[in-house]
Amino acid sequence: MGNFLADSVKGKKYLEYAPEVQKGILMHRFIDHFTDTHPVTATMKQRLRPRFHHYAPVVVDVFFDHFLAKNWAYYSQIPLDQFIRETYFRLETESSAFPEKSKQILKYMRMHDWLTAYSSIEGIGIVMTQMSRRTSFASGMEQGAEALREHYDEHEMDFRRFFPELQNACLQFNTR
Repeated sequence: MGNFLADSVKGKKYLEYAPEVQKGILMHRFIDHFTDTHPVTATMKQRLRPRFHHYAPVVVDVFFDHFLAKNWAYYSQIPLDQFIRETYFRLETESSAFPEKSKQILKYMRMHDWLTAYSSIEGIGIVMTQMSRRTSFASGMEQGAEALREHYDEHEMDFRRFFPELQNACLQFNTR
C-alpha cells in the first residue's frame, strides 16, 4: 500500500501512516531515487528525450514496468494474474483511507487494468495514451508503444542490466 501511495504523500506526511505503510512509502522513494540516478536509466532517458522531452523518465518507468510484467515468472513464484488480483483487492480494501489523488489513480488503474496492460506492447500503448491525456503539456507519451518497439531489444537489455542491481539495493534497504 505504501508503494502505491508514495507519489501522493509528500514530505513528512508519510509519518501519519502505520509503520508498515511508512516503510512502503520510503521504499518507493528509495526506488525512485535509485532509478533516477542509475547510469542505465540515464542512457535510456537520453535515448528517449528527443521524443518525450522532460517526460522521458516517466516513459522509462513504464518501459521497466513492461519488462517486469513480461518477465514476471523469472522474478516471482506467484503468477502475475494472481499478484494483480491480490494487489487490486488489497488496494480497494484500503482505499477509503487514501488521499484523493491516490483514489483517482486507483480508479483509472483498475478500470483500465493497467497492471495487466503492462505485459503487452499494445497495453503499454493504451496506458501511455491515457497518461498523455492527463498531462498539462504535450508529452508525446501516446507514441510510447512505437518508441518501445523501435528499440525493444535495447530497452530490454537495459532493463536486464538494471533490475538485478535494483533488487540488490532493495534487499540492502530492507536490512537497515
